[in-house]
Formats: sequence, C-alpha cells, structure tokens
Amino acid sequence: MGNRLSKIYTKTGDDGTTGLGDGTRVAKDSVRVAAYGTVDELNSAIGMVLAQEISADVRETLTQVQHDLFDLGGELCIPGMTMIHDADIGRLETTLDGFNADLPALKDFILPGGGMAAACCHVARTVCRRAEREVVSLTRTETVRPEAVRYLNRLSDLLFVIARVLARASGHGEVLWQHERRKKPTA
Repeated sequence: MGNRLSKIYTKTGDDGTTGLGDGTRVAKDSVRVAAYGTVDELNSAIGMVLAQEISADVRETLTQVQHDLFDLGGELCIPGMTMIHDADIGRLETTLDGFNADLPALKDFILPGGGMAAACCHVARTVCRRAEREVVSLTRTETVRPEAVRYLNRLSDLLFVIARVLARASGHGEVLWQHERRKKPTA
C-alpha cells in the first residue's frame, strides 16, 4: 500500500501548486487537477446517495462505483497509470440494463427530484457529466485513455436510471417536465 499520512497538512500547496501521483508539481487549477478533482466530487455526491435509505442492489452497485471512481482518480492523478478497463465499463452496461429492464419507456423528460435519494442521485449524475467534460478537456492537451471518458459516460447513464428507480421506490414517483404548461403567445 502507498504512503500513509500521519500529518494532514504539508504546506507544500501554499504556493498554489499540488503534487501529482508521480511527484510532478502542477498548478492547482490545471486541467488535470480539475478532472480528478471533479471525479472526487462525484464520489462524494454518490456518498450522499449512499447516506439515504436505498435498496441493497443499488447500495452494492454504488459502493462498487465509488471504488472505481477512486481508481479513476488515481489514473488521472498519475499520468500513464492504467486503472479503468473495458470490463469495468461492461459491468456498468450490464448493471444499467438490469435496472432499466423494469422501468417504463421514457415519453417525457424527467426533472431532478422524486424524493431525497433520487434527487441526490440526479446531483451525482450532473456532477458525473461535468467530470466527463473535464476529462474530455484534459484529452485536448494530454494523453488520457479513452476508457476514462467511456466509463464516465456510461456512469452518468446508470445514475440517471438509478435515479428513476429510486424515485419510484420512494413512492414520490418521477417528476415529469410539463412542456405544455406554457400558454402559447397570442398575436
């Protein structure tokens, strides 16, 4: 196992830089730090879902995702590291298909809501989309394995489906966008 921190503050970042996993120092607002920082934020958002009353299958899925996200953060923090694989993406797809099988087909857009667990899951989904955008930005300037982007893309889809499952399980139901609520302007 890697280094253990006995002292949390090091003061090495007081100059606006941070150390990557390979020892390289970069600006704290670098594209790479933004990418793995947003993956870390996503992991925390999923922790908020896990803090709610949810079914065991959703809990197991999201706990595995948290481990994957920690791996992904490591991959992004250590240039050249490989942690996320096609099998991880395949697992997300299989899990997504399983959760989606019992849901009715979408006929309308869904608004974030549907109870606390579902709303937290929608927040995680939007943070996931931002993490994906940050990683795509990183690919414009540095080498990033395509599996990182693919994993986040599938994960955002899975989080959307899990939010639907949680909304229905809570009894609140899904909040549908009422596109016809606006009256047409009169001439």
